[in-house]
Amino acid sequence: MHTHHAHSAGHAHDHVHDHAASRWLPLALSITLGFAAIEAIAGWWSGSLALLGDAGHMLTDALALGLATLAARFARIPASPKHTYGLHRVETLAALANGLLMLALVVMLIWQAILRLSAPHEITGEVVTVVALGGLAINLVVAWLLTRGEGDLNTRGALLHVLGDALGSIAALASGLIIQLTGWTPIDPLLTMLISGLILASTLALLRRVFNTLLEGVPEGLSLQRVGQAMAAIEGVRSVHDLHIWSLDSRHPALSAHVVIAQAHQWPAVLAALQRMLHARFAIDHVTLQPELPRDEPVFFAPHRPHRTTNGR
Repeated sequence: MHTHHAHSAGHAHDHVHDHAASRWLPLALSITLGFAAIEAIAGWWSGSLALLGDAGHMLTDALALGLATLAARFARIPASPKHTYGLHRVETLAALANGLLMLALVVMLIWQAILRLSAPHEITGEVVTVVALGGLAINLVVAWLLTRGEGDLNTRGALLHVLGDALGSIAALASGLIIQLTGWTPIDPLLTMLISGLILASTLALLRRVFNTLLEGVPEGLSLQRVGQAMAAIEGVRSVHDLHIWSLDSRHPALSAHVVIAQAHQWPAVLAALQRMLHARFAIDHVTLQPELPRDEPVFFAPHRPHRTTNGR
């Protein structure tokens, strides 16, 4: 029998939707990146590590927005004979580079904060307060822009980054106010460590998703067990084996499997039912299925039978 490779009929429409949902991303990226540069310059001039740290945090948001924009652009590039899945993995490679860059930034900020605690520097609290307040306002504007889209997963993920960065701006604002009111400069490196922790948390989460994609792990939110059992429950399916689920990028899961059916003439109907179910329940459109007739071999997923654990690959 032949292997059948199929995509959802609405896949081309998804590209159009991605474009519409992400139309605010370039503007949000420009605003965030521009103010991150302003904050970095102000932090260097005022001597505030907290401002530099918040600039670094805004840079992580700019990178997240950039990745979202990049993903929307590359998702519309059609597959070619050389790149049969398209260029979706460019997003993952860019995320890996950005994640490693952010880890280096965190190490530098924490090291400088430790040095500042042992040898405090004079800090211009007024500059820190004004610039941090501007950063908070920018975050709110960018968040509003992102809510103007259709709310796809890509844009919602970028929105979460921006809202998280608002905490960094609040921390920098608190640093400026405390220095203005009390003159206690150690608050600046202490809050820098807090901001570094926020950057580290988002960076590690990003790198975890990146490595899961590069290692072709099962995407977050999907379960091999549940998907296999749902496939085996389709009428006409005897069992499912050699089931593999991986991701092309953060938004495009792919699946391949061998499907055992009772009779060959059932395959067109079974294939259509499997495609509809995988799209509707699990948002999986890149599907490669190979039909097989029953034979004596281990069963991975079967309806109304005890599940036997075996190695899928």
